[in-house]
Amino acid sequence: MSSPPFGGSNEMPAVFPDWSPYPDLDSAARAYLRDPDVALEALFGVLRGASVLCFTLERFVNEVNGVWQEVVVCDGSRLVLWHGEDVAPGDGPVGAMTSSLRVVPLSTVTEVGCRRRLTRTPNGQARVDSIDVYLLLSSVDDAVPPPGVGEEEGRAPLRHDALRFGKTLDDGGPGQIARLEEFSRVVASLVGRPTL
Repeated sequence: MSSPPFGGSNEMPAVFPDWSPYPDLDSAARAYLRDPDVALEALFGVLRGASVLCFTLERFVNEVNGVWQEVVVCDGSRLVLWHGEDVAPGDGPVGAMTSSLRVVPLSTVTEVGCRRRLTRTPNGQARVDSIDVYLLLSSVDDAVPPPGVGEEEGRAPLRHDALRFGKTLDDGGPGQIARLEEFSRVVASLVGRPTL
């Protein structure tokens, strides 16, 4: 696949380097993201020296918009999310991208869910081949419902906002599956506790 990366145009591989061996955010972002400087400047501008307890990263190529990137960091009291995405052709100059930042207090996370899919190896040992994690938030999803949904009651149905993350053996490999599971466990251990 090819897409115009931010600031230029060259071939973009469909499979990206593995960030899971890197224990610190800076090294992992520089190994994995296309635009690590943009992401780290935004994240560290909010973190301002706070400890990074855990993080997860995602990146993929979208046939329409090009590269989509995400970093989620937990500092013990907040989730700091950075999202970068190439602008669709015709919506801006070639090579343009958006950079978005969102801060979610951990006190608004009402539920953490983690679903692992296990398969058996030929010798019978269980192996995790995919993981899906969700963080349900107390805030309401502000997405506009499709036409016809909720009109019978005269109002749109309310849905809680949620953050969703996933990794598979094909998309991330065993290292990123393990790191996402670690991320979910750390966040789950903090939810419902008094924040610092």
